[in-house]
Amino acid sequence: MVNIIADMLIRHKAIEFGEFVLASGMKSRYYIDIKSALTNPDLLCTIASSIAHNYEFDVVAGVAVGGIPLAVATAMITKKPYAIIRAEEKSHGKKAVIIGDVKNKKVLLVEDVTTSGRSALYGIETLRAAGAQADRVVTVVDREQGADGMFIGQGVHLFPLVKVSEILKE
Repeated sequence: MVNIIADMLIRHKAIEFGEFVLASGMKSRYYIDIKSALTNPDLLCTIASSIAHNYEFDVVAGVAVGGIPLAVATAMITKKPYAIIRAEEKSHGKKAVIIGDVKNKKVLLVEDVTTSGRSALYGIETLRAAGAQADRVVTVVDREQGADGMFIGQGVHLFPLVKVSEILKE
C-alpha cells in the first residue's frame, strides 16, 4: 500500500539530496524539509487529519518551530486545545516555556522529523515538568536513526506517519 503522506512529501519536494549537517550534528546525504513542505495547506491538512483521527489526547503540543503548525492544524480539526513549547525560556514577561494549559492533561507531542529524538524528548520532559501526562510522540517522518530506541528507555512511544525508508524507496 502506498503511503499517501510519503507520496505527498515527495511531490512537495520535502527531501533533498546532497551533503547536510542535521540539528543533531550528524551528517547526512539527504535533508527532509517538512517545515517548508507544511506551508502547502493540502499537505498540512492531510497530516493533521491523520493525527486527529488516529490518536487520543486532551491537548496537542509542538516544540518550536517544526511542531507548531502541526499542533495548530490538528487542534483546528479536533477542536481541542494546543500548546506551544518554546525552544528556550524567555528572559522577559512571564518567562513561560509552555504556552497553553497542559497540567493534568493527556498531551500528544507532534514533531516534523525525528532523528536522535533530542528535540522531542526535550518537549516530553518539559510537558512532564509542567504536570502533563506525556508519553507519546507522533512524527511526520522518522529518519530511523535512533529516536525510537532512545524513547523506549524514557517510557515514550514514537509513532511515525512515515519512515524515511518509505520515502527513499519511492
